[in-house]
Amino acid sequence: MTDLFLKVKIHQEQKLPYVLFCKPDSDKIIGLFQKNDHLYFLETFEEKGFVFAPFDADETPYIPIEHSDVYVESVDKKSYFFDAKISTDHKSIGKDFFEDLVEKALNSIQKNEFQKVVVSRKEEITIPDFDVETTFRKMIQHYSSAFNYYFFHPKIGTWIGATPEQFLKTDGTILKTVALAGTQLATKSNTIIWQKKETEEQQLVTDYIVDSLENLVKEITISSPYSLKAGTIWHIKTDISAVLKSKKLLKNVIAVLHPTSAVCGLPKESAKKFIIENEGYNREYYSGFLGELNLDLVSFKTAQSDLYVNLRCMKIVRDKSQLFIGCGITKDSIPSAEYLETVNKSMTMKNIIQ
Repeated sequence: MTDLFLKVKIHQEQKLPYVLFCKPDSDKIIGLFQKNDHLYFLETFEEKGFVFAPFDADETPYIPIEHSDVYVESVDKKSYFFDAKISTDHKSIGKDFFEDLVEKALNSIQKNEFQKVVVSRKEEITIPDFDVETTFRKMIQHYSSAFNYYFFHPKIGTWIGATPEQFLKTDGTILKTVALAGTQLATKSNTIIWQKKETEEQQLVTDYIVDSLENLVKEITISSPYSLKAGTIWHIKTDISAVLKSKKLLKNVIAVLHPTSAVCGLPKESAKKFIIENEGYNREYYSGFLGELNLDLVSFKTAQSDLYVNLRCMKIVRDKSQLFIGCGITKDSIPSAEYLETVNKSMTMKNIIQ
């Protein structure tokens, strides 16, 4: 056991907050270990540390750097190997309820209540032999292009995920974010063909981000959409970069972008209202955001934030894993196809715990 995971074991025994994470295509695992069990909340968004924000709440928790120790460990993939499991488990868990939910969403879209809404479901799996180190290393090996994390706080719980989606990245006044939509199960072919439904959904997400940032930035640049592979899934991605009018506008940027249209819908408030009233469960931290706030935890450079949307994630509760999976619904959505999309997305987490 390395020093990093020895520290994890001690913190678990003492029930103290900590987070492990590995950035996309990085060779470093970073651990931030809080020295007390207090639950801190952001006030100005000028604080420094690791933020772990919920989907819908007035308060935003974080682990502050001034009350924590930082451990950094190099990733040596040659020292461990795990066979990739391609699960073919397509059990119809919550299928009828979810397809009915999609039908409700389509009816609301036809009534012009919103253009798009992202609906989700929760699935529970028994995991009697869960191990932090093994699971985390599996994620790094199988999903090296994702933001991999393991978060624990005694007053929040245990969350783990491999998210493909950047929320935003800042360096002073330079801001970068992405629009990510569309889902397609990877095959042996590298030729990706997107249907009209996926391309329109991607454009909706891109337009929303650009419009939301308009009053906060001096200039903005948008890339052409391109296909991105995340584990066993392909997405459509558009890179967006901008120059903020002031580096003190981070709180405002987060307020207009979160929750993103990729996890909520458009218009945001009406879509969010539909989600809360119809999904039938509390998303908690699924589809929130997380990551380094105002500090790079390797270089310790300030004024740098690197935040991700909390997708492809699960909550660990004793010997159970609660998986959270969703998909974007537009006027062209087909309920059975949307359910199958959630099944495909669930494989990201299932492949590392089964």
